[in-house]
Amino acid sequence: MIDLAYVIASLLSGALVGFTLGLVGGGGSILAVPLMVYVVGVASPHIAIGTSALAVAVNAATGLLQHARKGTVKWRCGLVFAAAGMLGALGGSTLGKNFDGDKLLFLFALVMIAVGAMMLRKRSGADDGAVVLGRDNAPKLLGFGLGSGIFSGFFGIGGGFLIVPGLMAATRMPMINAVGTSLVAVTAFGLTTAANYAVSGLVDWVLAGLFIAGGVLGGFGGAALARRLSGTGALTRVFAGLIFVVAAYMLWQSAAAVGIG
Repeated sequence: MIDLAYVIASLLSGALVGFTLGLVGGGGSILAVPLMVYVVGVASPHIAIGTSALAVAVNAATGLLQHARKGTVKWRCGLVFAAAGMLGALGGSTLGKNFDGDKLLFLFALVMIAVGAMMLRKRSGADDGAVVLGRDNAPKLLGFGLGSGIFSGFFGIGGGFLIVPGLMAATRMPMINAVGTSLVAVTAFGLTTAANYAVSGLVDWVLAGLFIAGGVLGGFGGAALARRLSGTGALTRVFAGLIFVVAAYMLWQSAAAVGIG
């Protein structure tokens, strides 16, 4: 019989994941993996990674619908990015399954810190809200997509914290468009990674269902708040701040396991 505290912890954790996905397009898996390990109590990092990939993919699809209704999704750019990323995610997840779980979490946190720092750097030039897929940005989208997919699969994450800055760097689209468009790739990456882990029996289906249920509700609130903060610069700061806080906690938790401290 499933413990009530387990159910509540899973639902609330899922709601937080869904909220961050709707708000900044990333951070879902950044939160999902440590929440499953440190709050819900999943013993195996690999099961947490496989399960979070599935839950985040479904929650991202829910958030994508909310952004699509408001016209903030650049579909062609997102699909090209996602197609390249799915190939990377397949290779990355195959490698990640054979890597020590505690070291995986530690490396995950280090990558997060680097990306958060890059997000806070001021970009030169103006955003292009009318961006479309073309010869000038297609190669960049393919390159960033492949690289993001490899990281996404290796660390078992939806990849939004890499996809959002990747889309902005490749096309100069505004943050709100990058958030909405990123969910196309987050959904694709997550499903690819989850399928690979499921083949090895590394997905907890009950936990995934609870996370998804909570995430659907959280996603509505996150997408609504994202629209309110659009154009103020606050979205970028929230995005980076979230990364730093969770990365610091993960480094603290995993340092002893990898022989540091």
